[in-house]
Amino acid sequence: QVQLVESGGGLVQAGGSLRLSCAASGRTFSSYNMGWFRQAPGKERRFVAAISWSSGRTYTADSVKGRFTISRDNAKNTVYLQMNSLKPEDMAVYYCAASASGNYYYPRSYGDWGQGTQVTVSS
Repeated sequence: QVQLVESGGGLVQAGGSLRLSCAASGRTFSSYNMGWFRQAPGKERRFVAAISWSSGRTYTADSVKGRFTISRDNAKNTVYLQMNSLKPEDMAVYYCAASASGNYYYPRSYGDWGQGTQVTVSS
């Protein structure tokens, strides 16, 4: 099991930037694929981005492609989500998750989740 703690959320104006961090503890962090999901009120949790533990390859949802970047620092047991050019529709609770499987896009593939961090974008 991996324990995950997100940070870095907050209030930002449209067009601004935030960097979310997810600190992991527990089992070997570097052996897990890591993902970011988001959930807006009344909506299902949706994939945002993921990064492979083995290749470092990244996967990004079309809705955030070119604006959001996922990265990881295995030495610090941390995964990041750099969010630029934020839009009001990006407003949601953002969750970090860890997966031992190779299916990056679906919440059910992830066994460990953080508590979430709120991102609010004002127009």
